[in-house]
Amino acid sequence: MTAPHEMNRRAFMKSTAAATATAAVATTTQAKDSQDDGLIHRNERDGMPYRKLGRTNFLCSRLVFGGGAALVGGRGVRLLEVAFDAGVNFYDLGSDVFYKGSERAFAPFLARHRGEIWVTSKAPLRPVDGHEPGKPLTAAQGKFLADYWSGLLDASLADLGTDYVDAYYLMQVNDPAVIRCEELHEAFLKAKQAGKVGHWGVSTHNQAQHVLEAMIETDWYDLAMIAITPAGWYDYHTFRLMEGTPAMVDLQPILQRAREAGIGLVGMKAARYLGGKEQENAFDGHYSEKVLQSGLSPWQRAYAYVLAHGVDVVNSDMQNLALIKENIVAVQRSAELFATA
Repeated sequence: MTAPHEMNRRAFMKSTAAATATAAVATTTQAKDSQDDGLIHRNERDGMPYRKLGRTNFLCSRLVFGGGAALVGGRGVRLLEVAFDAGVNFYDLGSDVFYKGSERAFAPFLARHRGEIWVTSKAPLRPVDGHEPGKPLTAAQGKFLADYWSGLLDASLADLGTDYVDAYYLMQVNDPAVIRCEELHEAFLKAKQAGKVGHWGVSTHNQAQHVLEAMIETDWYDLAMIAITPAGWYDYHTFRLMEGTPAMVDLQPILQRAREAGIGLVGMKAARYLGGKEQENAFDGHYSEKVLQSGLSPWQRAYAYVLAHGVDVVNSDMQNLALIKENIVAVQRSAELFATA
């Protein structure tokens, strides 16, 4: 995605409004909070598609503003209002442990729009001494993780300048034994009862299928942020596709089971694999001629595809105006390009 970076906000909004014949970004909020449909509505704008996110009942923009890396050092703060004006109502952050300063950079924006957006954050757990991956955690090991996670949540709340976050993830989990840790679950329930967090989730860049299966089994989790591409699971550790992964079209059964269990599915890393020139067309074999001739870039096609094949929303690390514009077009056109009827 190489569109010019000097596009100002007004020009961006004008060009986004003209991006499709049927989508124009409105300038007024349509609805807030619960309506007769039982869903939670916030900052909905014409031109942005929305989807109910699992059992949260939150009607989320299908494009999520990934604010972890984008806000490190405060450099992407100017983009937050741009995304908001385009109808984005879902912002994902990350703890200072991993994304230095991103939550603090987000805090003023959150203070201005607290009742109009959905905010999640996350932090990685520490390795547990003596624990062998795949084996159940002892009660002492589970308490160690629970106490650590609770401390991370409190630190994130302080950095965000709030006493409540809509969801908080266990970050970069690849061990189903951690997913099944009762002490961690009890820590979440305690934090929820205290009014600190509304929902619990997991982000996983590796072994995502095994992690999802454990999440379904426990029935504890509301959200799963998964590294997935049109060609299947993405492995963040190798920066390549997971060895032997089925294509996304063949992963429909596990994705459907997760959705039926009430887990909202947040796709991430949908286009990360396409970073090199030699790889930018790596997913073309998964697209119809209609999609290939759509005028979308390889990155846009990847986002549009994953939204049409099992994830509810897609998280994108958008670090300039051009990326926001291109990603909005991708989510706008997803249903049209991959319609089955």
